[in-house]
Amino acid sequence: MKASTLAYKPVGLALGAVSGLIAGAAFKQAWKLVEGEGDAPDSLDEDRPWGQILLAAAVQGAIFAVVKAAVERSGAQATRRLTGTWPG
Repeated sequence: MKASTLAYKPVGLALGAVSGLIAGAAFKQAWKLVEGEGDAPDSLDEDRPWGQILLAAAVQGAIFAVVKAAVERSGAQATRRLTGTWPG
């Protein structure tokens, strides 16, 4: 394993935590736009219909994937600017 990859591991973990926080906040805002309700349904919420639960899961998954990719890519680019090597 390259030294740059090993050195990037803690940075990647921190970026993962940050991306989770950002994605969670973005999902809450997106859900308010989609359904106009405060809380998104959870898969065990028996009062919500299947369609609403699956829509919430799809929106949440898409947001988390996009935010994770954007944060990880930005972190890798910043690492390259600082060290001159890509952390992969």
